[in-house]
Order: sequence, then structure tokens, then C-alpha cells
Amino acid sequence: MKVYSDSTLTHTHTHTFTLSLTYSHTHADVLSDGQKHVFRMQDHFRSLSLSLFLLFSVQLMPSSPVGEEVSRGKSRKRINPVVHTEPPELDPITEAYRYCNLPNQTEHTWEGHSLADYKLLSVHVMIRHGDRYPLYSIPQTKRPAIDCTLSPNRKPSHPLLASFISHMAQGGRGHWDASLGSLPRVPNHNFCEMGELTQTGIVQHLKNGVILHQAYIRRHKLLPPDWSPRQVWFESTGKSRTLQSGLALLYGFLPDFNWSKLTIKQQWSTLFCGSSCDCPARSRYLDLEQKRQYRLRTSDLQLDRTYVAMAAALGVATRTLRAANPVDSLLCHLCHGLPFPCANTNPNAVIQGACLTASHFAVIRRQQHDDERERQEAGLYRRYAVLAAHPYLNRTALRMEAVARGNRRRKGLEEPVFALASAHDVTVAPLLSALGLEGAGFPRFAARLVLELWKSPEVKEGKGKKGGGVENAFVRVLYNGQDLTFDTDFCRNHDRHAHPLCPLGNFLNFVRKDMFSIVNATSYQEACRQTVL
Repeated sequence: MKVYSDSTLTHTHTHTFTLSLTYSHTHADVLSDGQKHVFRMQDHFRSLSLSLFLLFSVQLMPSSPVGEEVSRGKSRKRINPVVHTEPPELDPITEAYRYCNLPNQTEHTWEGHSLADYKLLSVHVMIRHGDRYPLYSIPQTKRPAIDCTLSPNRKPSHPLLASFISHMAQGGRGHWDASLGSLPRVPNHNFCEMGELTQTGIVQHLKNGVILHQAYIRRHKLLPPDWSPRQVWFESTGKSRTLQSGLALLYGFLPDFNWSKLTIKQQWSTLFCGSSCDCPARSRYLDLEQKRQYRLRTSDLQLDRTYVAMAAALGVATRTLRAANPVDSLLCHLCHGLPFPCANTNPNAVIQGACLTASHFAVIRRQQHDDERERQEAGLYRRYAVLAAHPYLNRTALRMEAVARGNRRRKGLEEPVFALASAHDVTVAPLLSALGLEGAGFPRFAARLVLELWKSPEVKEGKGKKGGGVENAFVRVLYNGQDLTFDTDFCRNHDRHAHPLCPLGNFLNFVRKDMFSIVNATSYQEACRQTVL
């Protein structure tokens, strides 16, 4: 897909002004010269943002005292007014670093947090693969020189990296579905191949795995030390970067896991739609969405002038540069602290040795933010997303319901209590949109979406209760460690005073019927067969 590919990036709205000011200084001691050069450019953006922020703060401050209490014989108490101002948008460079998801940042996460005495029944995780080499190369420039072998002595590293490398060498003991067994279990090229996972990508998911291990194994004992093969489900697309990312997360989650208990299953579609991929209406909505994106891009005069200037600097045709999707490679340079690329010697170049710049990059990023805003307003992508994400959500809902009821466990057909799907941005993005979480932003490298299933303590299991355990089960939805349960469409209007957790029944009703209201249907089959004009 052209726009929602692994190379695209959109605006994330959840970061604070304070963080944007402090980030570069916090990590200055571990940055390369290239990163320091880019951060100097950030300072220019920040100083301007700070000036505007202070200017508006002053203008919005009331000139007369507000909220004074007056009492005879006592000193007057002045209550300072609360000034409600929107923080300025992050500059494109800072925002892009959020997308890079550098693994040396400290995270405060909320996985595994619930009410006292509630029991964690199962966890379902969807991830985007970690940092990768570009899918495209910029014509007339040198490809970024990045080593895709693994070395514990090279930054970024992780305490588990050395043992992870050794454990992957024993992967022949595992059970591999389809062609996955022929893929390398670790990245292994001295000069990265196109789309190859980097050491940064491995470290990102080792870190994710450790976070989930602390939350679910150490705190809640989700899996016993002698867990059975049925209790862990791991599926991946047929790309080495998703397979390796999933293995890294699983190793962080279950260090030195028993290969003989693990079956790695392949999903043939990036939508994880299994046997339910046939959906003509979904394809039609995607086609209409891509046409909308094309119209927006071609009408952006600043973007057009920027591509013309970039092409002239490199000595290539503008259409050739556009087709190379240069933002993909520019992001790689940024994430790895490399200066933006310069032109090779080319007689067609206007200026010999001219370089692409942060200004070029900023214009492309700005257009992507504009597209994100218009996409949400148009609603075409949301309709596509509902149909794209339903098969995965439906499988997850069926598993959750079976675990809550306990029926299959009594019959000896145990459902997985930890299910991991290792995927792409084109998988995670529609899943977020379908859940009503479009404000979460476009999936960064190593993004993780987690659905937790909990059981309340006050009602015993058994057949005597209506609902067979479903009415006593609850779900949480977390994205990159943040609890977004009550931002989802199925729990946004839930009365938290009646119960502070979201009922599983809300999620089941949403997946089976309510999510199709946006396409005027009551089921997946009906929605897929509709005529879309």
C-alpha cells in the first residue's frame, strides 16, 4: 500500500510541551554527531515554539485580579487564575523521534494494573515490528551504512541480548508453520538489506517483552513455569522483521523458553484475516481512501515545490524522487543519528554535492499531519478499518469468551492465555481506528496494543449464573503502556461509577454487531457484500 505502508508516519497528539523541551538534553550524552546536528535544528523550532507559547500565555492572562476573597480585618487571599492554553504542536524533528521509539527512554506503563482481588485470565498482544532498514532507497544518494548483525557490545544493547542470540541458535527445536522455518531468526547482514530488522528493533522488543514479563508473569503469574503448548499462541506474517520482532518480545516475556513447546504460525495476510479475507467492500473503501490521499498530496503546492527542489538537488526527475518515497529513508537517517543524505556526483544535479535537509523533511511530515486530520474527517479510512480489523478482533473476542466461560478448559481444549501477533503498521493502524482510537496516532516502531481479560472476585464460577462467567469478566485496552479502555467506542459511554472496569459484554457486542453501524450493516458478511459507490 502506498500511503499506509511501513514507511509512512502521522501525527501523535499525546506528548507534552515539557517533554519536547527536555528530550534532546536528557540524552545528549548518548547521541552521535548526526543526532546532535539534528537536535541543534530542533532547538531552533523549540525556541520559536517557546516564544509563541509565552506570548499567548501573557495575552490570555486577565489584567484584573480574579477570585479574590475579601474579609474585614483579615488579609486578602489572592487565588491565581488557571490559564487554559493548548500547548504548541511538536516540531517535525521531535515528533519523528517519537516515531523512532529510541529504546534508551524510560517508560511508565500500566499493563497488569487492575482492582484488588481481580484475576487476570488472558492477554492478547498485537505488535508492530521494530526499527528496520528502509524499504526504498533515494536515487543518486548512498544508502545509509547500518550494520544489521547483532552485537551485545554495540549500542543500543540490552542485558538479554547475548542470551537471546544464543537461544535463537536452538530454534530448530521449535515447530514452524509453512515457510517461517526457512527465515533467519536474527538479522544477520553486515550491511542491512532493504526492510531488514536492525539491532535497535531487536532491543525495542526485548524491552517490550521484559515490561510484559514484569506485569503478567512476576505480578500476576499468568503462566506457570511448566506452561503447556496450548497456553501460548504466536503468529507472524511471512516477513523476517515481524518474525524476529515477535521472537525478541517472546524471549523478553519468557526468557529461555522451551522451544519444543512453541509452535510459530504464519498469517498469510497482513490483516490477520485468516479464512475471512474476502471482503469486496473493504477493498473499495481502501481505493476511495487512497484517491482522497492522492488528491490532497497533489493539491499541496508547498509539498510540490519541496519535491521539485529535492529532485533538482539530486539531479533526478521529480516523479522519480516521489516514487522512491524519500521520507522512508530520511526517517532511517534520523532514527540512527545519521546526517541527511547528499547527492552522488551527477552532471544533472543543479549543485554538485547538494544535500537533503531538515526543511525538506519537515514539509513532508507536515503534509502527513494534514492528511491525518483530513482522513479522520472524511471517514473513509474508518470504514475500511472496521472491515479490515474485524477478523482479528472476532478471533480475539471468541477466545476471550471461551476463557471467561471456561467451557473448553473443562473439555480439555484449553484456550491460549497469552496470544502474540507480530505484524506491520498496516495491521495495527486499522485496528486502532476500528476501536475508535484514531487519536493514538500512527503506529511507531515496536508499537504494542494489548487487550487484557479480567475476572471479578465476588461471583463464583458455575452454571447457576446467567451469562456463564461473561457477565463477571472485564477487558482493558492498552496502547504502548497507556490505558485507553475508556477511549474506545465500546466503552466510551460506560458508567464507571457503576463499575470501574469495562464489561467483556460491551466488547463482544461491539465486535459482533455495533462496530458495523458506521457502514449501515449489522454483520461482517452484510457489510462486506454492500455496494460502495
